[in-house]
Amino acid sequence: MNGDGRDYPVTPGADRGGEPVTGDLPRHRLTVVSGPSGVGKSSVVGELRKLEPDIWFSVSVTTRKPRPGEVDGAHYHFVDRAEFDAMIAGGRLLEWAEFTGNRYGTPREPVEKALAEGRPAVLEIELQGARQVRAAMPEARLVMLMPPSWEELVGRLTGRGTENEAAVQARLAEAERELAAAGEFDHRVVNADVREAAEHLLNLITDQPSEDAEHHE
Repeated sequence: MNGDGRDYPVTPGADRGGEPVTGDLPRHRLTVVSGPSGVGKSSVVGELRKLEPDIWFSVSVTTRKPRPGEVDGAHYHFVDRAEFDAMIAGGRLLEWAEFTGNRYGTPREPVEKALAEGRPAVLEIELQGARQVRAAMPEARLVMLMPPSWEELVGRLTGRGTENEAAVQARLAEAERELAAAGEFDHRVVNADVREAAEHLLNLITDQPSEDAEHHE
């Protein structure tokens, strides 16, 4: 039971007997996956789930209302603003941000519990959140998903046809800003093919870097 009175379940893994989370081994390190809108983060992470079911994936907490078909604890942990504020004040979030009037964050306790149990953990978040995690958990490994080219990313963002021109330009400007921060990440993986990108990401998580994954010191 978390300090806010809610259960954040972690699928049982190998019992490490309270062994400290050092980040020295892949099973004790959090991997943060980020990248600009349109780069395919959700698709790559979804493929990663299929490749290695034992990886633990963080479930965010949010103040927005559930959408049809969304399940509390599976898609998000749905809370009100008072509860979210209490989590911030209590240091129970690794990172958080506000988008379009709703707050989103990563509960700290289930991440630490998964790592302590010996399960590699993956968190899919935006640049702002990745920076917060780096400050809160310096041993975390940050991976940025990159488009094959800027032209390809522009095509993905403009080809949706669901947003007006101003919204598209705003997304492009944000994507450009995020890509400019790629040097802050430990690794960069190009998503030209979802399956291959997921395999490269899995290699990084298990400390078997692929030749096609760019490393940044």
